[in-house]
Amino acid sequence: MPSRTIVLTGASDGIGAAAARQLAERGHRLLLVGRSAEKTAAVAQGLGAEHFVADFAKLDDVRALARDLLTTTDSVDVLANNAGAILGRRALTVDGHEQTFQVNHLAPFLLTQLLLPALQSGEGIVVNTASSAARRLARFDIDDLEGERSFGPNRAYGNAKLANILHARGLQARYGDAGISAVAFDPGNVRTSFATGSTSILRFVYRTPLARLLLISPEQGGENLTFFADGRPGTTWEPGTFYTERYPATPDQTNPLVHADMLVDLLWERSEAMLSRAR
Repeated sequence: MPSRTIVLTGASDGIGAAAARQLAERGHRLLLVGRSAEKTAAVAQGLGAEHFVADFAKLDDVRALARDLLTTTDSVDVLANNAGAILGRRALTVDGHEQTFQVNHLAPFLLTQLLLPALQSGEGIVVNTASSAARRLARFDIDDLEGERSFGPNRAYGNAKLANILHARGLQARYGDAGISAVAFDPGNVRTSFATGSTSILRFVYRTPLARLLLISPEQGGENLTFFADGRPGTTWEPGTFYTERYPATPDQTNPLVHADMLVDLLWERSEAMLSRAR
């Protein structure tokens, strides 16, 4: 398969770093993005990749990242929106948005929009890393996306991960005819530092000695991300579909709201409106 130019966020650790190693072995050009300058540089230097730093809690960072990427390349074959986090008590970013919603959904939504011209010049693949939390934890309210009326860290994370899936569906519906192929997937429960800085009870799952038995390795999670970034839409995987690891999610693995076309459209419209106010 020809080499691709792949933008990979959340590349400094966990499944992002693992996928970066795997994709580099396949000969792809990698543009790695992370929040930690030191950790992202270390991963990139070990692979001979290019690296960029952005804090998704700051939308100006996302805009600057897009400008830097578009200066580096005029064609992006794959955008892997892998960055994300489960955070603590409700707090607002410098942009005035609830931090979990912004970091996990609004910032990747903005980055994708800003890179669309470059994506349409390339293979045009967008891969969103979602989670089983979209089914287990989400209590999605389109009129309360930022948890002003009801908030909990687990619920906020589940809602944001459901938004990742709805975003992929919206991309496919709007830009599929222009050559964009979008997909969302749950990488599995991966043994990483995820949730370490959170107040969520989930942080104990990742710290327990049983984690080695209960959770898959970062390499396995990375292989699931690599499957989509390195695959061929329509052959390896079907655009617009939600996957659990590398298989189409079954009904019991899927939040029923995933299939709500009206919700896909409403989330898209609300996200655009939030970003227009944040300029």
